[in-house]
Amino acid sequence: MKQFVCVFILVSSIVAMAQTKDVLPYYEIPEYDEVYTANSVAARMIDGLGFRYYWATEGLRDEDLNYKPNESGRATSDIVEHIYGLSKFIRNSILNSNKNTSKIELIFEEKRKQTLMNFKAVSDILRNTETPFQLEAAEVPFWNIINGPVSDALWHCGQVVLLRRASGNPFSSKVNLFSGKVKK
Repeated sequence: MKQFVCVFILVSSIVAMAQTKDVLPYYEIPEYDEVYTANSVAARMIDGLGFRYYWATEGLRDEDLNYKPNESGRATSDIVEHIYGLSKFIRNSILNSNKNTSKIELIFEEKRKQTLMNFKAVSDILRNTETPFQLEAAEVPFWNIINGPVSDALWHCGQVVLLRRASGNPFSSKVNLFSGKVKK
């Protein structure tokens, strides 16, 4: 009996660690800040992008990633690659250190995770109230980051949603883009 209890505890611990090991950000949008500042609004924009990207790419299958609407169109995997590049640009424009300069080719799951982590890193820097990020100090004017890569990434998240529907794997109906929550 004692061995059974030990084995049960060990297995339970392993299962719990496996479930928490790769918890990705943006399953839901974090709670909003009580005070509106330029940084909190900018962070919320990034959080909204992260949430949309999370759900646009959640559960994509190989056939979804390879889907192209026609011969001259881009495959979903190409769009995911482009969003990853945009996330690196946004991150590297905001973070003073710990930039993502990796040129390593990633498989889809790794690319998805790193894209979400890039968005989270930017949001965390912008939301930090102890040493607020000076938007004027960004390598690229922050206005250009908003109307450039942030808007472009939002646009492409919509394309991923459209293409996944066309390939027979629609976006989850439990996701509420207005509230940033998922129906249980």
